[in-house]
Amino acid sequence: MRRLRLGPRGLAALACGALLLALGAWASYPGLVGLGVALLLAVAVGVVGVVVPIPVELRRSVRPVRVPRLSDCVATLSVRNTSGWLPVAASGYDLVAGRRLRFDLPRLAPGASERTELPIPTHRRGEIEFGPLTLHRSALADLAEVSQVYGERTTVVVEPRILDAAGLPAGTRRGHAGADERIAHGGTDLVALREYLPGDDLRRLHWATSARRGALMVREDADPSAPHLTVLLDDRAGSYAGEGFEEAVDVAASLLAAAAAEASPSRVVTRSGGLDVATTAPPAGTPTGIDPELLGRLALLGTVEGDGTGPRPFAGSPDILVIVTGAGAGLAELLAEAGAAPVGVIAVVDDDPDRLVGATQGVTVLRGPRAEEIVHAWRAAVAR
Repeated sequence: MRRLRLGPRGLAALACGALLLALGAWASYPGLVGLGVALLLAVAVGVVGVVVPIPVELRRSVRPVRVPRLSDCVATLSVRNTSGWLPVAASGYDLVAGRRLRFDLPRLAPGASERTELPIPTHRRGEIEFGPLTLHRSALADLAEVSQVYGERTTVVVEPRILDAAGLPAGTRRGHAGADERIAHGGTDLVALREYLPGDDLRRLHWATSARRGALMVREDADPSAPHLTVLLDDRAGSYAGEGFEEAVDVAASLLAAAAAEASPSRVVTRSGGLDVATTAPPAGTPTGIDPELLGRLALLGTVEGDGTGPRPFAGSPDILVIVTGAGAGLAELLAEAGAAPVGVIAVVDDDPDRLVGATQGVTVLRGPRAEEIVHAWRAAVAR
C-alpha cells in the first residue's frame, strides 16, 4: 500500500503558485505568471519524483519468537536496493506494540543492501505485535513524500521467566485407609498383607503377623506418591503495585517448573478462577519442563478487578500449597488457606519487605521485591 501526500513546503508552493498565476493573469503581469508557473512545475516535478515505487526489497526476521520476560529479542530488517541505476535514500518506522520505532536507512547505491536491528521490549508478558514496516521517501526540497507499507504483522510471545527453584519440600500425604497420619515422602509404605505364595520374595515376609496367624504373611508395599504442588496465584489488581504481578507470575512458573523437574503432579489456580490447570508429568522435549500451552496461557494472564472467588485451591488434598500474592493483599485469609495444607507457603511480592523469610501460624512467608529474591528464599527455607 502506497500513500502520496504533499509536505508543508509543497502545500505552500502549490498555494503560492496558484495565487501568483491568478494575480498575474488578472493583472496581465508576465513576471507573476512565470513565477506562479515555476512554483507549480516544481510541485509537479516533486510529485513525479516520488510517485515511482521505492525500488527496495525488504526482509524481516525475528529471534526468538517465544522469549522469557526481560530477555533479549530483536527484529532484523534487511533492505536491498533492487534498482540497477537509481540510488535510494529513505527513512521509516516499524510498529512495535503500538509504538513507532523510527530508523533511517543510509543512501543505498544500486544493488546495495543494509541491515538494521530493532529491539523488541520484553519487560511485560503477552503477545507483542510488530509491523508492518513503513518507508518514507521525500522529493526535492521536501515538497512531497510517499509512504509505502511492506510486510505483514508478526507476533512475539513474551513468557514468564523460569528461575531455578531447586526443588520441592519433602511432601506428606494421607494414609491409605483414610487415616489422618502423615507419611513422610520417601521410602515405602505398607499397603496390605496377604498369604505367602510360592515364588514370593522371602525378604517381604511379615514375621510378626505370620507368628500371630500361624501362616506365612507377605507384605505388599507401595512407594509413596510424589508430593503434589498447588500454586494459587492471586490475580486481583488491588494486590499489586507497579510490575508486581509480572514478578508473581514468574514465581508461579518457576515453582511449576521445579515440580515438573521432579515429575511431581502440580496445579496452578488463579484467585479469580480464570485459570485452573493440573499437570501430571512434564511433556517430553520441553526445555522448561512446562507444557508450552500452559506457558502461553501464563503469558497472556492478566489481573482482574474486585475480589476473586475461584475454586478451593486445596481440593484434592495437595501436599504443598503455595499462595503467590502481592503486598496489597490481606494475609489473614491467606494464612487460613495455606494452613489447611500439610505444607503451606505464602510468597509475597513486596517492594519494601522487612525480612525475606518468616513464619506465621505454621505457614512459611517469603517476601521480596522481585521473583529472584522470592525464589532464593524458597531455595534457602523451603526446598529440600
